[in-house]
Amino acid sequence: MPARKLYFDAVRVGEELPPLTKAALDRVQLARYAGASGDYNPVHVDELAAKAAGMPSVYAPGMLVMGLLGHLLTDWARGAQVRRFGVKFVKMAWPGDTVVCKGRVTDRWGEGGRYFAELDLWAENQRGELLLKGQAALQLFYSLEDENRQRSGNPPIVVEVPRESLRTQVTDPAAAVKKTAAAGGPLEGGRKQAPARKEAPRENPAGKTASASKKPRKG
Repeated sequence: MPARKLYFDAVRVGEELPPLTKAALDRVQLARYAGASGDYNPVHVDELAAKAAGMPSVYAPGMLVMGLLGHLLTDWARGAQVRRFGVKFVKMAWPGDTVVCKGRVTDRWGEGGRYFAELDLWAENQRGELLLKGQAALQLFYSLEDENRQRSGNPPIVVEVPRESLRTQVTDPAAAVKKTAAAGGPLEGGRKQAPARKEAPRENPAGKTASASKKPRKG
């Protein structure tokens, strides 16, 4: 059976993604992540180095938790293009913490045969404390028929869909389409994020941001 794909006509504003609960973080996972990512900062794998930096123990790299959140996004949005994915680190994750990744569709619109959705994403620990929060932008085929048409070299299905949004401020949809197509731009109608409180003197990912983007697909 082919893998499920997500199409624009099935996306609904306010829809919540099924939460993704990962196994409790452990030191072996931190060591494996260091090897896979090339991030060999000793505070993530060496207890003595972590304590010398003022930490109670080693802790998870923020990008590891971002990767877990990315797993939620890409698993739910199969078949879509992830045009933008960025997060703000809020709180550290420690060995023994269980990371729960969540998300919600906040915006949906289409114009000129191109269809977009935006999401709020966040990760919590087992105590319900926020570890990081972020946003993502997707471009999708309107339907399976639309995908088949475009992959056959035919024009896309064109349905004008006014922007639907959970956000308090919505910009002009035409401008939003252009900005979404420009990789790395700020989210349209996004809420301002409060600065995070620092929790450690060194190597603290809290308050930092990270993002990933892809260039538009031609055609």
